[in-house]
Amino acid sequence: MSTEGDVVEVVEVAAEAPRGQMTVEEALQEVLKKALIHDGLARGLRESVKALDRRQAHLCVYVETCTEKEYVKLVEALCAEHNINVIRVSDAKKLGEWVGLCKIDAAGEARKIVGCSCVVVKDFGEDSEARNILLASFQSR
Repeated sequence: MSTEGDVVEVVEVAAEAPRGQMTVEEALQEVLKKALIHDGLARGLRESVKALDRRQAHLCVYVETCTEKEYVKLVEALCAEHNINVIRVSDAKKLGEWVGLCKIDAAGEARKIVGCSCVVVKDFGEDSEARNILLASFQSR
């Protein structure tokens, strides 16, 4: 056994730089991703309204720019009646991407994103820092 031919390569892995406090939008993305993994999302207006009416919802996210104002009234009324927290998002395509209504290409980029008007979280999945940040933001309102 010769040590002359052996080459040991040392690779340093930079630890994740500690970021500041997570924003509400970043926390929402993470909560939606975890809920999607644990099959705890109702996506689309029909599924969302069913979950809201059955009182299965913990959180409702809908798009501000919905063209049908009756949809917005319905979702807001159900959330107010059952004391469910509401978050408004600006873009339907962005919300659709967050809840998995897209195809992921080989490079990991989202393609063929379908817009989503309303999403309800029925099961948060595991407890996380993002969930705590979202709940704290509702407490501070």
